[in-house]
Amino acid sequence: MTTDDLLELLRRHLPEIRASLTAAQFSGFQDGVLRLRAAGDDTRAVRGALREVRLALLPLPREMELRRKLDQFRSGGAAPSAVLPDADRLAELIRLLESVDWPALDPVSTEIARAVQQRLLTAPARGPEQLTGAAAEDPAGAGLIRLSDPERGDRYPDFQFDPDTGEPRPVVQRINRMLLSDQDPWGAADWWLGGNTWLRDAPAALVGRVPDARLTEAAAALMGEGGW
Repeated sequence: MTTDDLLELLRRHLPEIRASLTAAQFSGFQDGVLRLRAAGDDTRAVRGALREVRLALLPLPREMELRRKLDQFRSGGAAPSAVLPDADRLAELIRLLESVDWPALDPVSTEIARAVQQRLLTAPARGPEQLTGAAAEDPAGAGLIRLSDPERGDRYPDFQFDPDTGEPRPVVQRINRMLLSDQDPWGAADWWLGGNTWLRDAPAALVGRVPDARLTEAAAALMGEGGW
């Protein structure tokens, strides 16, 4: 899929994108598209802008067809002709972004987001009182995903911890930081707990079963290191 294919995909799914993102998240998506225009014919800058767009769309529910198609897009290693966007196609996308009066997050979208969060909160997790050592003192600094449960408070998904020692797994800490889990804990948790086309299983289920490097490569591909 070329950058132009991606732009067409984004144009067709703009209402769906807006309905699934908060106002702040959608604003980040807009910024990435504008950065794409500013990149001009600089392929390196274009790839950087594409990464920014990709990061902004990470909060989209993984159940969405659009999200699955976005996961398949790769610009790394592609010829410049496939990476550089068509100016008219990009201008049309920006025109739509700037001219449409996008509504605030509607009740249906709120319900979709709530359903995704509830699914993630059903995974085994521990509370802050169960953390030990440095993780207990500074969970965010330890690179842990923290999900906020309205009934139980802060929850830390169990896959992040070594079952024998209770300490955070280094590979999980490393990947969490790659996924910017401090900024988007729900998106990071969704990556770990959802199906993964590269790994053919949920990454969380493979921790300790496949080489750490394989998990790191899958996360790097998602984030654009060697991909977008």
